[in-house]
Amino acid sequence: MNMQATNSIQPPPPPEGIEGMQLPIVMMRDILLKTIFRKNLDMVTDIASAICLPRAVTQELIDMARQQKLLEATGTLNASSGSEMGYQLTDAGKARSLDALGQSEYFGAMPVPMAVYAEQVKRQSIRNIQVTRDELTGAMGHLILPDELLDHLGPAVSAGRSVLMYGPPGNGKSSIANGIRDAIGGKIYVPRAIEYAGQVITVYDPIVHSAAEEEVDDPNSLRRRRTFDGRYVRCSRPAVITGGELSLSMLDLVYNPTARTYQAPLQLKSTGGIFIVDDLGRQVEPPQNLVNRWIVPLEESKDILALQSGEKFEVPFDTLVIFSTNFHPNEIFDNAALRRIFFKIKIDGPHQEDYLKIFAMVARQRQMPLDEAALVHLLKEKYPLIDDVYANYQPVFLIDQMIAICDFEGIPYQMSPELIDRAWANMFVRQETIAH
Repeated sequence: MNMQATNSIQPPPPPEGIEGMQLPIVMMRDILLKTIFRKNLDMVTDIASAICLPRAVTQELIDMARQQKLLEATGTLNASSGSEMGYQLTDAGKARSLDALGQSEYFGAMPVPMAVYAEQVKRQSIRNIQVTRDELTGAMGHLILPDELLDHLGPAVSAGRSVLMYGPPGNGKSSIANGIRDAIGGKIYVPRAIEYAGQVITVYDPIVHSAAEEEVDDPNSLRRRRTFDGRYVRCSRPAVITGGELSLSMLDLVYNPTARTYQAPLQLKSTGGIFIVDDLGRQVEPPQNLVNRWIVPLEESKDILALQSGEKFEVPFDTLVIFSTNFHPNEIFDNAALRRIFFKIKIDGPHQEDYLKIFAMVARQRQMPLDEAALVHLLKEKYPLIDDVYANYQPVFLIDQMIAICDFEGIPYQMSPELIDRAWANMFVRQETIAH
C-alpha cells in the first residue's frame, strides 16, 4: 500500500483547552504576555494568530492573566474585528513581561511538548512510506540507471533505513540521493518549536522546510481553512544536504545565549525526511567518528541531545540517512560501523551502451546535433587512453565544452573529431613536472 498520499497522514489535532496543552501554565502565560508586549497586540484574534492557538484556548489564557491582574480589558470594542473586546498589559503585566524576556527572549508560537511531538512523528514516519519502482524511476527520469541499481535502491528507500552509496566520482551519487528525495514526496507537519523541561527548541526552518500552500475553504473567501494544530507548519518532507562542511558540533543543539533558546540540530530538522551526507571522507572529522555519532539513532530510532546544563534527553529519530562517498567503505569504516549501515550500494560508471544513451540525452537537451564520425573518434581514439572507463559526468562536460567553443568561434552548435579533441583536452590534465 502506498502511504504517500497526503490524506494518509493524520494531522495533529488543534488543542481543545489549556489543560490539554501539556505545557507548564507559567510558560504559556509568559509566552502570551511576551508576545503581546513584543508585537503590541490587543485583539484576541491577532493574539491567537501570533501564538498559533485556537481563539478559544487563547481566550482561556487571557482570562487567566486577567485574574492575575496582568491583563485588563481596554473597555472599547473594535468594529473592524467583529466587535472584539481589546486587552492591554497592566503595569504588573509589563513588569512580568520584561522579567520573562530576561529569562528567555522566545515569544510567538506556543511550543509543542516533546511527548506530543513524538506521537506526531510516529503518525508521519518515513518508514511508513512504500515507494514503487515506477515512482523511483519517475524521480530518476533525468538519469540513465541500470535496472539492477534500482533493484537495490527500491528496498533501501522503502525500508527508510540508512544507505551508503559508494563508487568513483562523477557517476551521479548526489543526483541519485536527490532523486530519492523527490520519489519520497508527500507532506508532513513540522512544529515551529518544541518544549522539553521548560526549554524551547525551535525546529521549523524556512531554509530546510518548504511550507505547503494552505487549502482555501471558499474560493471567494480570503479566510484559509486550518484543520490542524496551528503550532505546526504543513511542509514537504524535508531534505537536509551536507557535504564537506559537516562537523560533529552541527549535530548538537545550538544554544543562543542572548535569546536563551535552543535551535534544533540538522538531524532533528530532517525528521520525517532524509539527511544526505555527501562527499563523506572530505570532512575535517574522520568518517568513522561521524558514523559513530549516528550509531544510537540508526539502531534505536532515537537521538540523545544535551541542554546547556548537561542534562541529556531523548528525541525521536525518524530520518532516512544517505551517506555518499568516493572512497571504498573498507578504507574509511571498521566492520562495526558498516554493520550499522543497513544498505551498501555501489554506484559504478556506465557501460558503453548507457554512456551513449546519456550522451544522446544531454545532446538533445543542449540542442547539439549528434555526429557519427565524432562519436566514433571519441570511442575509438579517446577512451582507450583511459582504459575505456566511462563516467556519467563526462557527456555533460564534453558537450558543454563543445558548446563553449562553438559560441567563441561564432559557429552553429556542432560536434566533430577536432572539437572532441579540444573538449577532451580540458577534461584531463596531463601529468608533468612544472618548474617553480
